[in-house]
Amino acid sequence: MSLHRGNLFLIGLMGAGKSTLGRQIARRLGLAFVDADIELERRLGVSIPTIFEIEGEKAFRDREEALIAELTERDHVVLATGGGAVGREANRGHLRERGTVVYLHATPAMLWERLKHSRNRPMLKVADPRGRLDTLYAERDPLYRSIADHVVESERDNVMRFARTLAPSAERAAMLPPGVFEGPE
Repeated sequence: MSLHRGNLFLIGLMGAGKSTLGRQIARRLGLAFVDADIELERRLGVSIPTIFEIEGEKAFRDREEALIAELTERDHVVLATGGGAVGREANRGHLRERGTVVYLHATPAMLWERLKHSRNRPMLKVADPRGRLDTLYAERDPLYRSIADHVVESERDNVMRFARTLAPSAERAAMLPPGVFEGPE
């Protein structure tokens, strides 16, 4: 399997592991890693919850769309997108056309176990956060699947096993020196 333009774009709901696993995959593939949410916070100098609070979700999504357009223009990058990035057609188009898209799938029950104590998730600052996860999953799962080249269950072992399948094509493309994938995980 080869990576389109040497890019791997990770999509999925909040808590699926895009950032954590993305860093590990990037290191394993010898690629740069970018977390779209962290990059947006860095550029604006405020947290995502603060952006939501001050500007609202639409303004946040506008900023996110501009950032996704820019970041997907890069080559040889692992990009972890925000969970809601797929809500905009422009983002789906950029992701689909400019890289290999991997949907890190997790059920709402699994996500709730990972997120139930989180205080930094503006989309879960509602009366029924568990119900909100169910709703977001129902809305976004079809969008994730519509652009995904691969769907991988978000447990670490599954994702790293998938990353190993990328090694031969990455080495052939001279993106990595031979043997990067040998040895312990």
